[in-house]
Amino acid sequence: MQDSSNNFLASGPAGARETVENLGSSLIRDVANAGMEMDDVVALWYGEPDVPTPEFICQAATASLAQGDTFYTPNYGIPELRQALGDYMSALYKRPIDSERVAVTASGMSATNLMQQVLTNPGDNVVVSAPVWPNLIETVRVMGGEPRLAWLQFGNQGWSLDLEQMFDMVDGHTRAILINSPSNPTGWVMSRAEMQEVLDFCRARGIWLLSDEVYARMYFKGRAAPSFLEIAEPDDKLVVVNSFSKSWCMTGWRLGWLTAPPSLMPTLEKMIEFHYSCPAHFSQVAAVTAVREGEDFVTETVARYKQARDLTIDRLQAMPKVRVHRPDGAFYAFFAVDGMTDSLNTCKEILHQTHVGLAPGAAFGPRGEGFIRLCFASTLDRLDDAMDRLEPFLS
Repeated sequence: MQDSSNNFLASGPAGARETVENLGSSLIRDVANAGMEMDDVVALWYGEPDVPTPEFICQAATASLAQGDTFYTPNYGIPELRQALGDYMSALYKRPIDSERVAVTASGMSATNLMQQVLTNPGDNVVVSAPVWPNLIETVRVMGGEPRLAWLQFGNQGWSLDLEQMFDMVDGHTRAILINSPSNPTGWVMSRAEMQEVLDFCRARGIWLLSDEVYARMYFKGRAAPSFLEIAEPDDKLVVVNSFSKSWCMTGWRLGWLTAPPSLMPTLEKMIEFHYSCPAHFSQVAAVTAVREGEDFVTETVARYKQARDLTIDRLQAMPKVRVHRPDGAFYAFFAVDGMTDSLNTCKEILHQTHVGLAPGAAFGPRGEGFIRLCFASTLDRLDDAMDRLEPFLS
């Protein structure tokens, strides 16, 4: 039997690594590509805010460009932004988080990729809470690792994770547990008590804990969702990934950050150099302004999304074929459709019949089949229009 490391190095028909050639393509983009050829489409397929970056953030970038901030920066990012992020997280989570533990990254996705490059060897496995954004699964596969999916369960009380079942998936080859909370696509939020249990388990096993907290501020029951940073010690084997994309409507800026233990920072510095060297200076200056001056904008945005969530869920729950839970976080409705066995083709059919663009549940792992994701980061009028169009199809 060929071992996993040989499979990792083998070449595919195109001459690239077989592991990479065998990666799945995006089913979400499959639907979106079809919809982009059509007129009058209400596009709710991507996880993206519905408004451009606020003007006060853009003005900071413009001023930075005007003064010539177009050169390389330190690998970790400019000191001003690292300090701003340390201050921001310290205030948010009510415990000191040293800026020396912060690395600015060229997007949350780059941060996730970096961590897999740093931690995962061919033949390792990473246990991942699922259903989950497909990119998180594929970053494990790119490194020749095995993603093991610990599935959330959908019941009358919404989504829940069986921690004992997840812990049973850990073995001698497990490198890390990866948690995404608030969850894309389900909106599930891990409780602080559950986080403590997961952290204790990882400490006892000596394995890493990776936490994707990109939707930390997209939380409808408080200022921020529970975070592992609230309970972990600085030297714990914990890396938290975050992003500017959702909270400050900066998806196109490609800017994120990592919070890691001090011992890992020199390795991260090397990997950032080899990966993209540094994020753009003027983008980082804009990010300083976002963090220091953007709190009112974040609060208003979350309040607006909460209205959008309630409209969307109320309308969906009135449709006979739909089963859906009101999410506590993120900005998605992940709903089951009775009798649906092919979510990709169903989303394409919905697109052509109603001109509403949705994301197939199968994109988020095999047990996502039977579900559809709708991004409700949109105006109430636009969402009402989408619901009017969907209602005949889902009734």
